[in-house]
Amino acid sequence: MKTRHFFSSIVMAIAALNASDTMAQDSSQWTLQQCIDYAMANNIDVKSGTFSLEQAQQQTEASRGQLMPSLSFSTSHSLGWRPWSQNTVALSGGTMTTTKSDRTYSGNYNLSANWTVWDGGKSRRNVESARLDEANAEAQNILTANNIEEQIVQYYVQILYQTEAVKVADSTLATSIALRDRGREMFQVGSLSKADLAQLEAQASQDEYSLVSAKTQLSTYKMQLKQILEIIKTQDFDVATPTLSDDKVLEPLPTVDDVFTAAMASRPEVRQSQITIEQAEIQQRIARAGHYPQINLSAGVSTGHNSASDDRFWQQMKQNVNNSIGLNISVPILDNRQTRTNIAKAKIQRTQADLSSQQAENDIYKQVETYWLAALSAQAQYQSATTNAASSAESFTLVSEQFSLGLKNIAELMTGKNNLLSARQQLLQSKYTALLNIALLKFYAGEELSL
Repeated sequence: MKTRHFFSSIVMAIAALNASDTMAQDSSQWTLQQCIDYAMANNIDVKSGTFSLEQAQQQTEASRGQLMPSLSFSTSHSLGWRPWSQNTVALSGGTMTTTKSDRTYSGNYNLSANWTVWDGGKSRRNVESARLDEANAEAQNILTANNIEEQIVQYYVQILYQTEAVKVADSTLATSIALRDRGREMFQVGSLSKADLAQLEAQASQDEYSLVSAKTQLSTYKMQLKQILEIIKTQDFDVATPTLSDDKVLEPLPTVDDVFTAAMASRPEVRQSQITIEQAEIQQRIARAGHYPQINLSAGVSTGHNSASDDRFWQQMKQNVNNSIGLNISVPILDNRQTRTNIAKAKIQRTQADLSSQQAENDIYKQVETYWLAALSAQAQYQSATTNAASSAESFTLVSEQFSLGLKNIAELMTGKNNLLSARQQLLQSKYTALLNIALLKFYAGEELSL
């Protein structure tokens, strides 16, 4: 009866290793899409990007304002006081001089307007440049969001992998405990040496440690995902485990060229490199504007009053009105080589922009090719690991039975157990490596992240 119980424990442990249970979702279990949605609404980097875009939009409005005339009003007021002002009065017998305290008050008012009629197109180019800055900020926001989504799916897949790794470690421990208990029974009847029993007990302790380590790593991955989501205080956090069939793991891969073509049409890195080139071209035009004349138009009206005058306030204001209009033409002749230097620098920036664009294209192709090769390799490994895991489980069952009957020694038993554990780990690793890289390939092709 004890032998039957031993074999029953072994079979149950192996069955647990083969099982891939689907966790029931509850309020504390987050799907991948829920994690992404929450991060887009709460991640600090995403929020900061929104403010950067708003600042760029305000700068665009400020650049447009430079095309319009400016109008300003100014006024100045002064109070004068002469405490010993002399006053000479003519009398019949001569003159008389007296002193008095004399106070005066004066005010001046000025309304002026200025308008740059022509500056070689510099102001209009500045508006175009500001619009590109705005587009670049928007592309940067998308890039930031994409990077966060990629981090989320990586941690999410690691959590799924580690969750199953914990199950494997738990089942391995159950197997080791069953072997240890059976070893104690065999030791009692004299069919197992004390050294072999000690090895079984040591293996059970080691597997218990491995289970604790696996759980700790799982908690670490969950903590890292929470940090990306900016979840600080909530302790009740777990991810939902989706149903991941072999069809998902082994689905046909798109070609590298197809993914690369789609990525070049949708990735924000490509848009940013294009903006950099357009910005460099605009800066060249702005630099050339230094060779052109600049025309400014000005107009103004001013008036003032003084209490020392015998005229009334409004009469003074009317009489002192002064209107003016002016045209200023500035023609550059020599500017200490500033314009030529600016043009040369702008040409260098244009060349650098071309190189940056080429680098961005190369980086995207390398990333797509890396994901594709990793997915293809993981799919092949998964097919091999599936067969290997099944044969290792069957082999370990037979070795365990023969060990119980005294037909196999402790070394052969440990070898069979380690082979089974290695096969299970390879199966899990290839499975989730394939799923992650397939998801990232689709993401680069313009699809939403999903498993």
